[in-house]
Amino acid sequence: MDTPSLEPAMSSMPLHSPSGTTPVRARIALVGVHGFGTHHLQNLKRLTADGLVELVAVADPNPPAAGALPETTAVHGTLDELLAADHRPDIIIVATPIQTHAPLALSVLASHANLYLEKPPVASMSDFLRLQEAASTTGRSVQVGFQSLGSHALAAMEQLAAGESTADFPGIGTLKGISATGRWVRDRAYYKRSRWAGKRSLDGVDVVDGVATNPLAHAIATALRIAGAREAHELASVETDLYRANDIEADDTSVIRLRTLNGLPITCALTLCSAESVEPYITLHGSEGTAVFHYTEDRVTVTTEAGESTRVFGREDLTVNLIEHLSSGVPLISPLHHSGAFMRVVEAIRTAEPPQPIPPDYVEWVGTGLEAHAVIPGIQDAVERATLAHATFAGLGLPWARRATTNTEPLFAGEPLFAAGPTDGSGPADTMLRNGSGLESWLSPRPYLHPVSTASGTVVTDHLPSDHVWHLGVGFALQDVNGSNFWGGRSYRRNAGKYVDLMDHGRVGIAGAALDADRTTLDLDWFGSDGSLLLQERRTFERTVITARTWRLDIRTRLTAVVNASLGSPGSHGAAGSGYGGFFWRLPANASPRVFSSTGDGEAAVHGSVSPWLAWTGEFDAGPATLVFAAPRESADPWFVRCGGYPAVGSALAWDEAVELAAGESLTRTISVWISDGLLDPTEIEDLVAAGRDDALSATSGGQ
Repeated sequence: MDTPSLEPAMSSMPLHSPSGTTPVRARIALVGVHGFGTHHLQNLKRLTADGLVELVAVADPNPPAAGALPETTAVHGTLDELLAADHRPDIIIVATPIQTHAPLALSVLASHANLYLEKPPVASMSDFLRLQEAASTTGRSVQVGFQSLGSHALAAMEQLAAGESTADFPGIGTLKGISATGRWVRDRAYYKRSRWAGKRSLDGVDVVDGVATNPLAHAIATALRIAGAREAHELASVETDLYRANDIEADDTSVIRLRTLNGLPITCALTLCSAESVEPYITLHGSEGTAVFHYTEDRVTVTTEAGESTRVFGREDLTVNLIEHLSSGVPLISPLHHSGAFMRVVEAIRTAEPPQPIPPDYVEWVGTGLEAHAVIPGIQDAVERATLAHATFAGLGLPWARRATTNTEPLFAGEPLFAAGPTDGSGPADTMLRNGSGLESWLSPRPYLHPVSTASGTVVTDHLPSDHVWHLGVGFALQDVNGSNFWGGRSYRRNAGKYVDLMDHGRVGIAGAALDADRTTLDLDWFGSDGSLLLQERRTFERTVITARTWRLDIRTRLTAVVNASLGSPGSHGAAGSGYGGFFWRLPANASPRVFSSTGDGEAAVHGSVSPWLAWTGEFDAGPATLVFAAPRESADPWFVRCGGYPAVGSALAWDEAVELAAGESLTRTISVWISDGLLDPTEIEDLVAAGRDDALSATSGGQ
């Protein structure tokens, strides 16, 4: 095991003189001695003491403090002045503002020195291509300053990503995706430190100084390296979702969603508006476990069913690696052409629409003056959801994010139910139908409703929650249809006696839709994991105003087997008390929750019970609300309820036995849900249910 060290690993191999006979120290020049340049100064001081380098010159319009440099080091105001002097550097390090990288790097290569270029290499793909051409023409070497790529941990992460075990870690199974998570704090002073800080451009020159391209750029570069995506063509797609809480031009909170040529998703959720700084990390999501790499600490933690194991690795210094490359031909750790995939990301951010400002109501400021920093409440959960579900902030439907414009549309074509209600997307008229087509396959893509709100706009659904990201608002799902999982996540199997990741997920697609004022009908196809058509469904939604504070949503589904079909659940596979499957409503977190029915009170009393109705009351983010669920009229199905671990209500179609349908046979279930502002008592609930028995769904006898 490598011993953790605060210093990077070093090599004693020096450069050689042109004659090849006398060992010499590498002659280094540094352009930019402030900002990250101070790190290079400290590193060069150490390498000088070890006899590896000689700092022959520096260039900066603002000279370093007295005593910061060796007495023999020349000081210049510009790179041009440095190059005009007879210093003959082997390597020039450029650690200057982003917008100066391209012209300075091209000047270095024209001088025939080798180049160490800080990240990001340049601010546009066109400049990157020019730099590549210059490096090729001059034959000089270029190392890009992604220091995390020097970590010895990368070899272990790459093995784990390939489905292999290592000397230190068990394998994590088949790799399903990679995520990068960064939550840092940056105050107002951070954006006042220079003219270019937080800019997309300056004086007509690209800067692109955002969270993903500068402070947390290593997170993206490291994730790409582990995924094997180095050059630009190795990424199939790049999607950006950019926001800013600070008064800047660039993004400070973003999701960058990538996909490699082989379909692997890479999702980077990054913010500088956290309540506290957390060491950033890369996560490999495998079918049998996870591997987490805290790249600033070179620490890897692997978690599987067998337990958790951790190791801290050593690291190669990129300056030393460049010296070794020049002296003995060892491969560069971060060569210029391996930044091509990262530059695809930079270019996507550069050409994207400007980051959307986050409304002040969703930003808290901590501290005063220049020390104040923005905090987005709930950002930790939002980042976690994004990385687990490979979703953007817009896709999550966060209140401060953009409205989703794809895969989502209003459920009903009519006018708002409540004329005095909200018109900003939070009222019941804005109940949204999501077709599910943008979801990862292991979430069992399917249509669902979210958000659903009360008359006053209190949202009472959730989707893609971090505890079970495959929980999708309001819908109808089954964990087992002829061996295909239409629920998402892992499947429970009797022979294993546990949940296992079988990658057996099906999908439900919309074959046809008819949206009317208060009634919508969907024709759905259920495709198994092998692509075969197993079921066809007609699902109908109706909405009805009951009172000024209550409306009713009626949902009817008729499933028709295309082939002989077995509809099962974890319960039918032997998981006692886990017979979920069928109608399911995932609620958001709410305070003081109470779940009760006509026969019992509390989760233990109502879970698995059969009763005419079940109610949930709670204090939601926007106020108190009540949901009343009427049992399906066609069958006395048990209620599935979770309250303590997470909030959800379902009507279990196959509680402890599978439902068998012959080809051509149909099954129908009708659920009515009253959605009300305030807390209703049992008497009010009984009155609602009694009044709704005769008119729950107008299409009961036809339209199917």
